[in-house]
Amino acid sequence: METTELIVFLLYLVLMLTIGLFFFFRSRGGGEKAYFLGGRSMGPWVSALSAGASDMSAWVLMGLPASIYALGMGQTWIAIGLGVGYALSWIIEAPRLRRFTILAEDSITIPQYLTNRFKTRHKALQVICAAIFLVAYTIYCASSLKACGTLFNTVIGLDANVAMYIAAAIIFGYTFLGGFSAVCWTDFFQGLLMLGALLIAPIAALLVMREGGAHGAYPAGYWDFFGPSAGGWQSIVSGLGWGLGYFGMPHIIIRFMSVRSERELKKSAVIGISWTTVILTASVAVAAIGRSFLGEIADSSTVFITLVRRIFPPVLSGVVLSAILAASMSTADSQLLASASAFASDVYRPILRKGAGDKEMLWVSRFVVAAIAVVALAIASNPASGSIMALVENAWGVFGAAFGPVIMLSLFWRRLNYPGAVAGILAGAGVDILWLIFLGNLGIYEIVPGVLAGLIAAVAVSLLTKAPGEDVLELFDRASVPEA
Repeated sequence: METTELIVFLLYLVLMLTIGLFFFFRSRGGGEKAYFLGGRSMGPWVSALSAGASDMSAWVLMGLPASIYALGMGQTWIAIGLGVGYALSWIIEAPRLRRFTILAEDSITIPQYLTNRFKTRHKALQVICAAIFLVAYTIYCASSLKACGTLFNTVIGLDANVAMYIAAAIIFGYTFLGGFSAVCWTDFFQGLLMLGALLIAPIAALLVMREGGAHGAYPAGYWDFFGPSAGGWQSIVSGLGWGLGYFGMPHIIIRFMSVRSERELKKSAVIGISWTTVILTASVAVAAIGRSFLGEIADSSTVFITLVRRIFPPVLSGVVLSAILAASMSTADSQLLASASAFASDVYRPILRKGAGDKEMLWVSRFVVAAIAVVALAIASNPASGSIMALVENAWGVFGAAFGPVIMLSLFWRRLNYPGAVAGILAGAGVDILWLIFLGNLGIYEIVPGVLAGLIAAVAVSLLTKAPGEDVLELFDRASVPEA
């Protein structure tokens, strides 16, 4: 166990918890909107970096470099798909979503927005969305906790389960106390840390290699993007398909809703797209440079960890390796908050306790955060729960297929109606899950057929049922006009 690295890790965790305490005392008089959306007062830097950090989990520091290190550049198609999808979501989706949610009765969650968008009192869509949120986010959160356990176990030899308990307690602590503002600000600092770590590691390795530090050679075909390492056309399509998830990923697109103004949203887009592009490029660079610097290593998932520990002294390596912890925590906190908001705002108040006040809603939300954290911890602790990447892939696919087509149609297609939205969500989620279970051996990521099914179902049902009323069309027309 490296004592210095452990001390750095612990100081980092204390800092995150301190941020949660700060926003707890600062927002004690705030209501549900403040807890779940930060009062729509986020600036461009915080909103952009928190969106990116909540997206890029430990996968970008461990999973992606491991695949490219072991197999070659053909494994970069997921990164390309994510980069393109993320940029398009900021450019195309973000401005309209912010306007639509404000005009749709100032909606603070995606299920609320999809209900208010169609001026309906039916709660079926909110309940369906909340159910998907709770299940998928619990699985997603489990992947982040598992990554924290793997990090502590690999770096300092701490038992993985004990490490998961510690990480879960810290993440739960600042999310429980500070809500959306605490999550955004911790993600902001964690985003900066991830960026710095992914830039400094490959650059430092290159400088060492100039002094004769290279140890390995690249295998034949390593630099071929379309070669055997790409895994065939199915893997390329699947990799690009990951980008579809951004259009329906609630914990990411909710950042679009929280920005102060549309003008600042444009700044956020530039910052967010730039950050993600650099992060993904640097992750690929870690793998490629690590292959030459380290030669063959037993576990390719530790390429970033091994590279950092070979180059830097313990204090600095502890800071840089905290980026993996940051990546895991910044994803888990957003998932906890999004799933809690889905239950509290979309099930508890409208169905179970219609007269619930703001204070009651805040405490219900906090206890839902606690419940989901406990269940996610139980899943992560189970050896049969699957790999980190498998858990992320399953949750990402369900969200993208269920919500992506419907949200985009709600923003850009005037004819979409409430039955069409319900059908699109059910079809997208259903086909995604069924494809995973029965057709997963075809090698095509289930999000691709899921998105197509959701799109077709939403359009078909909307055209076969009654057109939206004049009040719904009027809302669409108003929200389609950019802010002055």
